[in-house]
Amino acid sequence: MPIQVPTLDDRRYQDILNEALARIPVHTPEWTNFNPSDPGVTIIEVFSFLMENLLYVSNRVPERNRLKFLELLGVPLLPAAPSQGLVTFANQNGPLKTITLNGGMEVRAGQVPFRTRSGLDILPIEAKVYYKRNVAVPDAKIIEYYKQLYQSFLSSPPDAGNLAYYQTTALADPLPGSQGVDLADTVDGLWVALLLRANDKPYEDKMLNKVRQEIAGKTLNLGVVPVVDEATRWLGQVGKTPSGGEPRLQFSTPLGEDLPSSRVPQYKPLVAVAEEDVLNTPGVIQVTLPGEGDLALWNNLDPLELGVDLFPPDLTDSALNPRLITWLHITKPDGVQAKLLWVGINAIGVIQKAQVLGERLPTGTGEPDQVMALAHQSIIPDSVSLQVTPQGGKPETWSAIDDLIVAGPEAPTPDPRQPPGTTSSVEQPDKVFQLDAEAGGLYFGDGTHGRRPPAGASLSVDYAYSQGKSGNVGPEAINNSPALPAGLTVTNPLSTWGGVDAETAAEGQKQIARYLQHRDRLVTAADFETITYRSPGVEVGRVEVLPAYNPNLSSKPGDAPGAVTLMVIPRYDPLHPYAPEPNQVFLRAICDYLDPRRLVTTELFLHGPDYQDVWVSAGIQVMAGYSIAQVREDVQKALRQFLSPLPADPSGLPTSDSAPDQFTSGPKGWPLGKAVVDVELQAVASRVPGVLAVNKLLTAYGEKPNQPASPIPFSKLQLPRLAGISVVQGDALPIDQLAGPATQAETGTVSAPRISRTIPVPVIPEECR
Repeated sequence: MPIQVPTLDDRRYQDILNEALARIPVHTPEWTNFNPSDPGVTIIEVFSFLMENLLYVSNRVPERNRLKFLELLGVPLLPAAPSQGLVTFANQNGPLKTITLNGGMEVRAGQVPFRTRSGLDILPIEAKVYYKRNVAVPDAKIIEYYKQLYQSFLSSPPDAGNLAYYQTTALADPLPGSQGVDLADTVDGLWVALLLRANDKPYEDKMLNKVRQEIAGKTLNLGVVPVVDEATRWLGQVGKTPSGGEPRLQFSTPLGEDLPSSRVPQYKPLVAVAEEDVLNTPGVIQVTLPGEGDLALWNNLDPLELGVDLFPPDLTDSALNPRLITWLHITKPDGVQAKLLWVGINAIGVIQKAQVLGERLPTGTGEPDQVMALAHQSIIPDSVSLQVTPQGGKPETWSAIDDLIVAGPEAPTPDPRQPPGTTSSVEQPDKVFQLDAEAGGLYFGDGTHGRRPPAGASLSVDYAYSQGKSGNVGPEAINNSPALPAGLTVTNPLSTWGGVDAETAAEGQKQIARYLQHRDRLVTAADFETITYRSPGVEVGRVEVLPAYNPNLSSKPGDAPGAVTLMVIPRYDPLHPYAPEPNQVFLRAICDYLDPRRLVTTELFLHGPDYQDVWVSAGIQVMAGYSIAQVREDVQKALRQFLSPLPADPSGLPTSDSAPDQFTSGPKGWPLGKAVVDVELQAVASRVPGVLAVNKLLTAYGEKPNQPASPIPFSKLQLPRLAGISVVQGDALPIDQLAGPATQAETGTVSAPRISRTIPVPVIPEECR
């Protein structure tokens, strides 16, 4: 039987009033008027009202004790997690010079403040990003035309083969559902055109040389947002895998003003530094531009050489050619996967936080265990700096400590465990305080463990706090700054992410029993599950713990001692609402939270589910009096929810497509290792109100299935993903029609093989701009 919180007294106002009136004839028989107009009855009514208030306060005692127990256990509530993002600065109308901004500058999205992570050079230029997109030219006459046009390239060098046709395509601003561009699918990577500003007229050599002189040797901050298909993270036994350092991209610019006699363009490699692995998480690459002499373009290009072979792409917008300063070429080494969603210049990372400087705290009293409250809550721990100034003394900087129990005493004391005259070799800091980040409280020592703020000492503190979910703003919401120089603008090309509100007291109370079990350490399978659900900055929808399992080996769960695999699914995914997929930002937040809580010998793997496409086609009969369209939609929802990887119980973690609870497949969603069986789905469809009978239900699997199959087996981290579903009145739609027509590869036809070497050439656009 579960423990029930006791109610000390459940009487209400009317109960107390009736009981008091019933006692009147016993104690005062002469009192016979019990009407509300009687003054005595009025006094009893006031007494009943006050008594009800006292009972309410008394009934709050168990709840207060529970909160006090939470406080005594030292289980702090999680503070709000700050959001983060990327912003770009533009110098459209400012002076023609490089402006250097310091780190920590405030930018705003309405009333929500953000701070830049570091400084940057804002170059007085514009940029557009292009890539050469392969296109097919099936018309034989057009192919013959291009062969005649580029005959000189086909005859030299000797190993030249066919022409490969491309169109210059701009890497547009990301839209919802955008898939980005895979550098492996381009002809030769990305090309960033560095351009004069639109207002820097006339577009002549004098202006180009002036701008080249201004940006020469400066640092170009290149913001990169990747698209990560493989959602995995690994925590080795020694520590967390490094996340930054090498940009893993190669940068170069055209070298020399004149082409050599071989007519083969040369490029100068550039030095690039990245703080993050920008191929797995959004970040900034700092590219050092070459000197003025190397910021040039070839001046002896033949018109037919524009965009051919190793040359930069031919700009389809002819109005940009006079503004072109130089090209920045971005490529990837062999074997590296690089799929990019957005690339932009003058970019820097931001974090949502509001800065408070010099807040005065109450004067020190010299008493032990002093507690002082900050004016704000959800404090960012690393931002707190405390200054304590004793009376008549100099300011002293006190630092934060995780637990005051390990703080040193304020007065030197001998260790009774050591012989006389022994000096301790371990010096414990005593000028420390403990921070409650969620509540905004500072806790000081008792003299034995940590120094006490002296009597009369003045205290001031600098800190930053977060506004949680309010920092998750949409694109272009960050558009102003009180410290931005005139002529400069700022914006965020993509939405910010990661902001989460602080944990409530009710949520914290649920952690009492769990904390007593795991002590915030990852030991048992239940510890991994409960602590992962509490990861700040993300909303976890499902956690599956596979002990002693290494997904990189061919072993089965239980065959890899020391390894633990976590399959995690986000609660919401706007791009994949029915089959949520974790991205690197989601996994990294969980990884950072779990790393300090795991055992040193534990090797931890974080994976998303391995979705396998499943197709369902059902034919039903609808009862008379029911809407066929409504019943058909209800059956689809029931089947979709039954195969969903997330549960539908509103008290748990609901999916975006809710359905009645009777159509769920398990408390967590579709169980791992469970096969999809057509008769089971048929039973689900038959239980939908309005369904008279299920004529037939077909299932199949794979990207393009041609034959029905049942059962469909699943193993390890595999879960079903409903790739297509059809519910019709009457006979079920054949499964091959549901999947669509087969491709050339599936029908056995193949295209002609490529010859040794292809030469990319630009396709003349149908319309000139």
